Amino acid sequence: MAGTAGTPGTPRVLRAMNDRAALDLLLEHGPLSRTRIGKLTGLSKPTASQLLARLEAAGLVRVTGTSEGRPGPNAQLYAVNPAAAYAAGLDVTPHRIRAAVADVTGRTVGEFELPTPGRRPAHPVVRQVTDALDGAVKAAGLARDDVHRLVIGTPGAFDPGTGRLRYASHLPGWHSPALLDELAAALPMPVEYENDVNLVAVAEQRLGAARGHADFVLLWNQEGMGAALVLGGRLHRGWTGGAGEVGFLPVPGTPLVRQVTKANSGGYQELAGSQAVPKLARELGIEDVPPGPYTEAAAELLARAADHAGGPHRELLRTYATRLATGLASLVSVLDPELVVLSGSALTSGGEVLRALVQAELEELAAARPRLVVGDVHEHPVLRGALESALAATRDEVFDTSR
Repeated sequence: MAGTAGTPGTPRVLRAMNDRAALDLLLEHGPLSRTRIGKLTGLSKPTASQLLARLEAAGLVRVTGTSEGRPGPNAQLYAVNPAAAYAAGLDVTPHRIRAAVADVTGRTVGEFELPTPGRRPAHPVVRQVTDALDGAVKAAGLARDDVHRLVIGTPGAFDPGTGRLRYASHLPGWHSPALLDELAAALPMPVEYENDVNLVAVAEQRLGAARGHADFVLLWNQEGMGAALVLGGRLHRGWTGGAGEVGFLPVPGTPLVRQVTKANSGGYQELAGSQAVPKLARELGIEDVPPGPYTEAAAELLARAADHAGGPHRELLRTYATRLATGLASLVSVLDPELVVLSGSALTSGGEVLRALVQAELEELAAARPRLVVGDVHEHPVLRGALESALAATRDEVFDTSR
């Protein structure tokens, strides 16, 4: 029937579209006057005033002050109300769960880190998740029920058919077929699960080096190697969620790894993973290989190498660049992306020097010629991507004034 809610072109739907446009502008630009909102949206002054009154009554915007320094009376400035909604993200690794809560503007208001050492978790995963979330919620001065949505980032991916976590045998306690149902029962908000590298791509697409790019590959190298594939602006997850598990990719230069899911490794991981860097450094005669976890050692070695003009340190960088390009050549030959983003500590620590070496090698090994860039989101990129993903869904729900 004409005029019902949700019918395209009806006054309610048109008002909702204008409301969302104004809210997005306020998120992008910060506080704006009624006149400025009217100019940016193309709305008349009376319509802009009605829009702002409607959004203020709904608790979505608030007056934050007045403009100064211009002739005439000062105009009221409006901004998105940060307390209109909250979203949360979790970054799960075998060693810890990092949690954060953000208000609807994207500002992080609470963080917490829960250590989870050992092959056998001291507490069930459900308790680990709720403890980590509650720690961030408490730090934000909120209650668990205040969170509208939660996105959890893990290695591997949950198979949409079985609900089991695949490609991440190194994550203890997360492989029960009942886990997702148990978490849904324990948490009051909608929960989404996403591969950790995919979330890094979300962060780079919305905040970092991939902004404005609809087709790109993100190569991640930290504890493990992975890739995220963004095609037409959307993440490509594959049939089982395993698209981008490039650590298992067979590549020249390493023996074939069979039963890769049991080994939790593959040719590309063995060739160019972080654990390969300290070993390669020793083979090249570099004596001061840092002790400790291989991810930290690899990052320090590559950062040092980027500062050397020659010698074994520069050879380390050249050899590693060739190894990285070997696997990338297979990816870009099939996908032909516009851009490749290098992320994770083993790639970003080499900086522009490593990027340029990989770019030159890739142009020799592949017919496709994507542009390589170093990722811009350096601080907790998995967690940042989880928050961005949760915020996007939360805003779609809370900012919808047509209902």
